Amino acid sequence: MSTPIDALISRLMSGDMRALARCISIVEDRLPAAGEIVRAVYPKAGRAPIIGVTGPPGAGKSTLVDGLAAQARAAGRTVGIIAVDPSSAFSGGAVLGDRIRMQRHSTDPGVFIRSMATRGHFGGLASASVDAADLMDAAGLDTILIETVGVGQDEVDVVRVADVVLVVLVPGLGDDIQTIKAGIMEIPDIFVLNKADREGIDRLQTDVTGMLALVDATTRPVPRIVRTVATSGEGLEELHGAVDQCLRQASGGLLAERRRERSRERLLGLMRQRVLEWAGSPASQSAFETMVDELASRRIDPHTAADTLLKHFSPTRRAS
Repeated sequence: MSTPIDALISRLMSGDMRALARCISIVEDRLPAAGEIVRAVYPKAGRAPIIGVTGPPGAGKSTLVDGLAAQARAAGRTVGIIAVDPSSAFSGGAVLGDRIRMQRHSTDPGVFIRSMATRGHFGGLASASVDAADLMDAAGLDTILIETVGVGQDEVDVVRVADVVLVVLVPGLGDDIQTIKAGIMEIPDIFVLNKADREGIDRLQTDVTGMLALVDATTRPVPRIVRTVATSGEGLEELHGAVDQCLRQASGGLLAERRRERSRERLLGLMRQRVLEWAGSPASQSAFETMVDELASRRIDPHTAADTLLKHFSPTRRAS
């Protein structure tokens, strides 16, 4: 017998954008039906390439994503955009509105835009963003763009989600480039030097080129460098071509390896989430607090306490 959730999933898979929006809300809010939705669509996903866009705040990531979406639409492809925003301290929702950030695509039926809140999740990505990408893929969108919140080197999570990673930098970073290179500087397939009409762009390219000289070309392709002025559209066609070239080059073993690693990290993340949920649930509180008391009085060591609790681990819910 068909249920309302079955009907919602069927509508999503037929390309109904309203059903897609509703399913993403269920998954993001981790409602009871979330697991059922993800399980139903997962076998249908994995077709659309995922492009991750990350970089420091103020680099122009939103404008760049807007431009990439326009390039994809000009090529006849539909686009899903996930804009990961900081959480509101009051509602837990995204602070910045997707329609405000990317107004020219807000009425385009070929572009689906969704802002998602980090809700305290570190790494620049909302915890449900990977599931949302799968839902967009299953709904038939051809390309998925994920823009991260812009928190510096903690954004390395994006590499575990995307097939192609763009790191956006701008002139004027100065010594800041030294502080971020230990994090996001190691993850890109393409460095996008945005706001290339500003003073200092040549120095920025020299700095990035110098760091790329340290890349071991035997273990990974050396990232490309593309200059853009996203506000005027300059360089966006070249960037769109560079992204397509990266996807073609990685269409074999490299892409499969990256997606397998993504699956590994996704599984580990869900396992961590399950354990933390269980540890904070009423069902585990007695055992957990007992271990805390034992630990505080030093009658037991932390490793033994953790091992004892894990023996009693029993998830109380099945969320996505």
